[in-house]
Amino acid sequence: MSENITRQIAARQSNHHFGLELLQRAVALLCLAQGVLYWTRLVGVYPSAEWRFDLLPTHWQAAAGSLAVFFPFASVGLWTLASWGPVIWFVCAAIEIVMFSFLHDLFGFRPWIVAAHLLTAGCYVALRLAIYLEERREAD
Repeated sequence: MSENITRQIAARQSNHHFGLELLQRAVALLCLAQGVLYWTRLVGVYPSAEWRFDLLPTHWQAAAGSLAVFFPFASVGLWTLASWGPVIWFVCAAIEIVMFSFLHDLFGFRPWIVAAHLLTAGCYVALRLAIYLEERREAD
């Protein structure tokens, strides 16, 4: 079993794979921070008039409650390089993009969060495409 793991580690160390691992681990740390921020809103450590969960408007209760669970979950998946990590991150990113762009009258307009999610998704797609093309070239 250890030979198989050693071969997998040696085989995956192309620049594109390394870049994807770095991206996923960096996004994992950011997801953990986002999860902590949403939890601070839920437990009442938040500098606002709506500082407790029961005082939050219903739309914030639904969004903050969901994202407080999803972001740390995505963080674990991204850090461990599990295949489901980017999927959960995409769900979180999609929720925040809808919140802060399409529903900005309820949640506020935060273009930097939307731009960060779109930039991260673009980098992820570019690296996955580069890995796919590299593996296809090696197979031929």
